[in-house]
Amino acid sequence: MTPADLRIALFSGNYNMTLDGANRALNRLAEYVMRQGAALRVYSPTSDTPAFEPQGEIVSLPSLAFPTRSEYRMPMGLSAAVERDLAAFAPNIVHISSPDFSARKVLKWARARNIPVLASVHTRFETYPRYYGLGFLEPALEEWIRRFYRQCDALVTPSPSMVETLREQGMNRDISIWSRGVDREVFNPSRRDLGWRRSLGIADDAVAITFLGRLVMEKGLDVFADTIAELRRQGVAHRVLVIGDGPARGWFEKALPADAAFPGFQTGPDLGRALASGDIFFNPSVTETFGNVTLEAMACGLPVVAAGATGSSSLVEDGINGRLVADMSAAGFATALAPYCADGALRAQHGAAGEERARAYSWDAINQVMIDTYLRLIAARRA
Repeated sequence: MTPADLRIALFSGNYNMTLDGANRALNRLAEYVMRQGAALRVYSPTSDTPAFEPQGEIVSLPSLAFPTRSEYRMPMGLSAAVERDLAAFAPNIVHISSPDFSARKVLKWARARNIPVLASVHTRFETYPRYYGLGFLEPALEEWIRRFYRQCDALVTPSPSMVETLREQGMNRDISIWSRGVDREVFNPSRRDLGWRRSLGIADDAVAITFLGRLVMEKGLDVFADTIAELRRQGVAHRVLVIGDGPARGWFEKALPADAAFPGFQTGPDLGRALASGDIFFNPSVTETFGNVTLEAMACGLPVVAAGATGSSSLVEDGINGRLVADMSAAGFATALAPYCADGALRAQHGAAGEERARAYSWDAINQVMIDTYLRLIAARRA
């Protein structure tokens, strides 16, 4: 069997409604598999105002808007029209990218037809309740997810640390790595633009602690803000640069100093310019399975201070290209950030080491791993 024989039904909870690391990875994968001659059909909730033009044709899943978060829609099973479309497409593998209600329905559909199912794990959904005062739900949510993943033929996830976490949680026996790549044309130190910084009120000699991501609480915004407050309390000179937008922007603007720069949502070369124009990348999130933004910051030559959790821990070498903070408190992060704020030579040394490490991440090589995994699972199912 060759890549051109693949017929992939890709189920996503958010293929292009908003822009995040998970759906960017899925769209890059879609472009690659179609370039290899594979047939691909995408099943996802859709929006009248998508964030970007998708790769491949999308069949809209029935869905409901999340309460208070209308930019996201929850897939709600398979309609009769979707099931007819699936049957007509006749996939030989199903790829599921979130453990939602539609995914559970298509898992049963595939099982009834002896079609292998691969699940890609993009985020630690079980950790989300803790950011909304509902931490007591985390064990039940983890068990709900585990029951789903155990029925899949295999899981893929972006980092060795996340493979270990999934194994410890008993999610599946067949777990491998589908890493992430970085576009070196967009993300590199030459994109740094002091004039753009000045337009935001950031002086050439100021040290900009940078955040990049969707502004939602599960990205660790509260920890970021508390850490900045701790640095100010200690008298550590710095500025704050926040790249991105989202429903928690108003909260974040109030929680950070008045001189924090918020250039908003950026994409393409503008995003590369914004990220390279920072000085230190600070990522306190524990929800990512890989940390695309961490890799992009490394490619731009920024030292990284990140939570010592799944995701960034597979990219950041502590004391080499940044710091991994086990004590994920404001005091712990401030202790890691302060030396970078004061020592330009240290920033340059660790930033250069991060850029060198980022060179190893090629998108085509990474996505070929997925084609190989599809072919392996189909062969195993037929055997």
